[in-house]
Amino acid sequence: MYKLQKQAKQIKKQLKNIHIEAESDGVTVVFNGEQHCIECKIAEAVAGDTKRIEKAVVEANNKAIKKSQTIGAEKMKDVMGGFGGMFGKE
Repeated sequence: MYKLQKQAKQIKKQLKNIHIEAESDGVTVVFNGEQHCIECKIAEAVAGDTKRIEKAVVEANNKAIKKSQTIGAEKMKDVMGGFGGMFGKE
C-alpha cells in the first residue's frame, strides 16, 4: 500500500509540471495536469468582443480540463492496476 501511495505522489508531482494548451476562437488557456489554469491569452482580433471572449474562454477551459483528465487517467492507470488484486481482479 505504501508503494502505491508513493507512486501516486510521484504522479501528482509529474502532473503539476505538465502543461496542457487549448484554444478556442482567439482565446488560449494553459492548464497543468492538476487542472489548474496557469495562463490565459486573448488575441487582439477578439479584444473588445465580450460575448465572443466569454464563450471562447468557457470552450477553451473545457477543452483543457478534458485533456488534463485524460492525461491524469493515463498516468494513474498503472498505479490503480496495483489495486486489482485487492478487489479480486488481476
